[in-house]
Amino acid sequence: MIMDTLQDKNTNEIISRLRHIMTLKHLSQRRLASLLRLDPSNLSKVLTGKLPFTEGLINRIVVDLGVSKPWLKDGIGLPYEKESMARDIMLSSEPVPQCVNTGIPVYDIDVTAGCRSLEQLFCETHPIGMMDIPELPADSHVVKVRGDSMSPRINNGGYVAIRQIRDPRNIFWGQIYVVQLDEYRMIKYVRRHPDPSMVILHSDNPAYDDMDVSRADIRALYIVEAILNYEVY
Repeated sequence: MIMDTLQDKNTNEIISRLRHIMTLKHLSQRRLASLLRLDPSNLSKVLTGKLPFTEGLINRIVVDLGVSKPWLKDGIGLPYEKESMARDIMLSSEPVPQCVNTGIPVYDIDVTAGCRSLEQLFCETHPIGMMDIPELPADSHVVKVRGDSMSPRINNGGYVAIRQIRDPRNIFWGQIYVVQLDEYRMIKYVRRHPDPSMVILHSDNPAYDDMDVSRADIRALYIVEAILNYEVY
């Protein structure tokens, strides 16, 4: 009886922590069910205690939402194992970042448009200026982002400072990357997949579904070092 009481208490705490994630990410119950690939009615029963909170469901939440398993199960640490490496830098409403003579090159390149190699574009395109951002690696580049898939973390029309990861096997899970595939480029959170040969590409905007991508299909990875947010209306 004591064991059952402890288990019930632990389940209630897990449900409470999952609801905290839903609030944090502005996820409706239906949207959460979609992200976890669950029947909405079954998820509702889990959240109300009518169905058990299984180890398999915990693992699915950890993988699909990038949540820390020790935190979800036992409340240890933080909801996310690592805070994002990308720093948020708020800018004024000027159309282009203020540039200086030295620092990181700024390009009028939409990082989410086209399929050509960014490395090739950087060689062929003249920067529109330079930006002095303290502590950024010297081999970074500042580029533009169009679209709302990463909103509200990255605004439509904002800029990001990116740096190429030479060995795409070295992925910092849960961080934001520009992912170069054969047919297009995307800016997404890169999360661990249950299949080691795959990755999960996750958007900040809950209106966008996750994507499962083969690691072999990734042609280049650029980690986002800083986010410089403008808003285009």
